[in-house]
Amino acid sequence: MSGTVLSILMLAGIALTGGGITMLAKNHDRKQAALMLVAGLVMFGNVAVWVI
Repeated sequence: MSGTVLSILMLAGIALTGGGITMLAKNHDRKQAALMLVAGLVMFGNVAVWVI
């Protein structure tokens, strides 16, 4: 069960980070793009804490 949750968090983190970078590159809403990047990094941090 734990492996499934970690996998889903990693996929969500990748999707949020990629979406944030894409939004920044296309000059869309910068605030929303920054929040997506932060949310992705928080998910990666959560995975790192759970693994350690």
